[in-house]
Amino acid sequence: MLYPFTFQPIFKDRIWGGRELERLYGKSLPAGKVIGEAWEITDRDGDSSVITNGPLAGKTLGWLMANHGVELLGTARPATGGNFPILCKILDAREKLSLQVHPPAAKAADLKGEPKTEMWYIADAGPGAELYVGLKPGVTRAEFEQKISDGTVSDCFHRIPVQAGDTMFLPSGRVHAIGDRLVIFEIQQNSDTTYRVFDWNRVGLDGKPRELHVAQSLASIDFNDFAPELVTTQFVA
Repeated sequence: MLYPFTFQPIFKDRIWGGRELERLYGKSLPAGKVIGEAWEITDRDGDSSVITNGPLAGKTLGWLMANHGVELLGTARPATGGNFPILCKILDAREKLSLQVHPPAAKAADLKGEPKTEMWYIADAGPGAELYVGLKPGVTRAEFEQKISDGTVSDCFHRIPVQAGDTMFLPSGRVHAIGDRLVIFEIQQNSDTTYRVFDWNRVGLDGKPRELHVAQSLASIDFNDFAPELVTTQFVA
């Protein structure tokens, strides 16, 4: 018989991260690291959440899927490969993330990636915080490509001011980036495919520019996705 589980988070250091998860949620972060992501629920190769409570403490989410998958999911479908279908993260963005996109399901296999639709809930936001989501009205693919070349592609992105409590839905194919001074709860498909369009000319943790994926990005972007809005539906218990 399954029971409510708690899991050990898996921390990921990122060039744009910080230490806010320690301040806000009392998480014991590894010393000397800038932590951008806490993977709270994950079932990926090398990153499977470990149960911390009850008689199954020490078992992984991957083990649960292999031994109790039907009990765990009910009528829901597992991810490709039989993994748990959802990945839940807390993101701490002290700096802006790269301008990026995730491949739609119809194109992901050809691009050697995994589709990824996700949702963001803004848990904490500094003054003037904003998201880059979708395109400004009227931006064409030709204009977008030109601005990639001259380093001004961020001008093509629709920007949305946000505050704690706001929610944004991001289907695969929607270009986006998280702005600085934001803590976000991210619920997504079990995928780790991100195609970067532009990374603000910065270097990664290894001191080298991070890889861009311009061709894959252009193949994935929905160029009819203009000025999306925040989710306005209110939750009713």
